[in-house]
This record gives sequence, C-alpha cells and structure tokens, in this order.
Amino acid sequence: MTTKKLLMLVGDYVEDYEVMVPFQALSMLGYQVDAVCPEKKTGDFVRTSVHDFEGDQTYSEKRGHNFTLNADFATVKPEQYIGLVIPGGRAPEYLRLNEQVLAIVQAFAAEKKPIAAICHGAQILSAAGVLSGRECSAYPACAPEIRQSGGEYIEIAMDSAHVEGNLVTAPAWPAHPAWLAQFVQQLGATITI
Repeated sequence: MTTKKLLMLVGDYVEDYEVMVPFQALSMLGYQVDAVCPEKKTGDFVRTSVHDFEGDQTYSEKRGHNFTLNADFATVKPEQYIGLVIPGGRAPEYLRLNEQVLAIVQAFAAEKKPIAAICHGAQILSAAGVLSGRECSAYPACAPEIRQSGGEYIEIAMDSAHVEGNLVTAPAWPAHPAWLAQFVQQLGATITI
C-alpha cells in the first residue's frame, strides 16, 4: 500500500504499553507512525511509565522504557495524516495544556478523521472540546472530565473498545486487541489471516 501516515501524540510518562504496542503494531501493518511531543524533535525521547492492575483501588505506576520520537512536533501538519493516536498515562494531564496539541486534535475532529484514544487520552479530547454530544470510553477516573465536557462516558470492560463515528476509545492497555482492530477498521484497512 502507499505509505499512509498516522500521528501519535506523546509526552513524558506516557503509558509504556499504550505507546509501544500501538506504535509497533501499526508500523507492522505498513503505516508510518509519526510520534511527536511538544518542545521535542526527532531523536529525542520521552520517558514512559508502566501502569498495572494489582488489586489496589487504582493502578500502580512504575518507571518504563525510554521511547524515541521519530518526528518533530513543530512541523506537524494535520492534513498530512489519515488518523490520530492518543495514548494514556500521565502525559495527557499536561499535554492538554498545550494550545497546539488542542488545535491538532480539533483539526482531526473537524475533518472526521479516525481518532484512537486510550486510557487518560480522553483528557486531551475533553480539553480540546471535541466530546460534546459524543460517547467516549476511558479509564474510569476520566469519567467526570468526559461528562463535564459534554460527552457521555461509556463504561466497558478493561479489554473492550468503544466506537462512535470516527472516535475509537478504550479504558486501558488490556483493550489493545479490540482497540487497535477497531481503529484499523476506521482507517479503512481489512486484515485477513
């Protein structure tokens, strides 16, 4: 296939699995995945964190790997991409404060391009104002933000994904198989084995 480009918005302490697995899986399928972070350029890295479900009232957090960026945030042009990936972790809590990040998300939403957000990625969607009247799943702690931004929080199993129009969302990394399959379908690809 002709190289089709996807944009991935990441930042320090992005969830390790939620950046590594989609980046590798989508690359394996032939997509060019440009991973970018505000104030960083190609070759820089972000630190990741590993969130796990170990029986506590919330997830635990441990230091993950370094994830190397392969594109420059400063040169991002949303019109050059067919889809957007927003991993979770702690990065969305500060990425949503960046006006250019919000403008990028708004551009994808306005063009109804596929957007895949997982876990705390919904914090960026709500801050960008693109959830009003929309259904969205996320890590349960993000439910109040989704509701306050005019969206409808959809509670689903941790290994499930929710699709509404161009928006593919999921609660956490256990949903990768369902979330990525639904996103790829939104991109117009068919996977056969």
